[in-house]
Amino acid sequence: MSRTNFDSLLEAGCHFGHLKRKWNPAMAPYIFMERNGIHIIDLHKTVAKIDEAAEALKQIAKSGKKILFVATKKQAKQVLADKAASVNMPYVIERWPGGMLTNFPTIRKAVKKMATIDKLTNDGTYANLSKREILQISRQRAKLDKNLGSIADLTRLPSAVFVVDVMKENIAVREANRLGIPVFGIVDTNSDPTNIDFVVPANDDATKSVEIILDACCAAIQEGLEERKAEKVDMEAAGEAPAGGGRGGKKRSSKARLDKTDEEAINAAKAAAYLKEDEA
Repeated sequence: MSRTNFDSLLEAGCHFGHLKRKWNPAMAPYIFMERNGIHIIDLHKTVAKIDEAAEALKQIAKSGKKILFVATKKQAKQVLADKAASVNMPYVIERWPGGMLTNFPTIRKAVKKMATIDKLTNDGTYANLSKREILQISRQRAKLDKNLGSIADLTRLPSAVFVVDVMKENIAVREANRLGIPVFGIVDTNSDPTNIDFVVPANDDATKSVEIILDACCAAIQEGLEERKAEKVDMEAAGEAPAGGGRGGKKRSSKARLDKTDEEAINAAKAAAYLKEDEA
């Protein structure tokens, strides 16, 4: 059974394309007709493509891998953030940081910096700093959180990227293509579907259109996550994957514990280093 149907897509306005003069000829197979100078998308093909993309996303989620959702346009960003968060997947709704995929280690350093600021704030290291210095650190933390907070749990490259408006997010698409990461995209009639692995032809400017497609895809991801959880429980019950990891408990740390005064000195040094970076 299809995850969506023709009538619901029609009601959401998924069939409205762009003006005929703005079209991309590569989208011709997905265009049904032209009316009043506007291209109309073939929703029968959209239904089939949504099912195809949803099934692929389900399998990725079932294997325990992450899918990065990307939408920085005003109409789609909040909807995408809500849907991605509901299935615990990372997302980007502010400006796409260049090199986020191709230079991923640098992005991870920025995320770790945010975590370090939180740690030093909570353990009281910043308590003796001046108000001006604390304000600088707070502003830096807020900026990092705005741009990278939604990918804080992304410890490795995603296994797939889901993009709303592949024309606007062309940098994200190019980076994913360069690394061989599959790209799922909502593609309108003015966009080029050539570099998109899973094309979903639909209106990418209407909030309802984006929402109904994300609903179907995120429902599939949720199914994949639940199936993975059920399989894990079955394996543990059968004794194939012991809960303890088969290693006989946790490893003892080989690092000696630092004296409290040494730890405070190290924390103070870290705080000074961050302030120095800000002033530079």
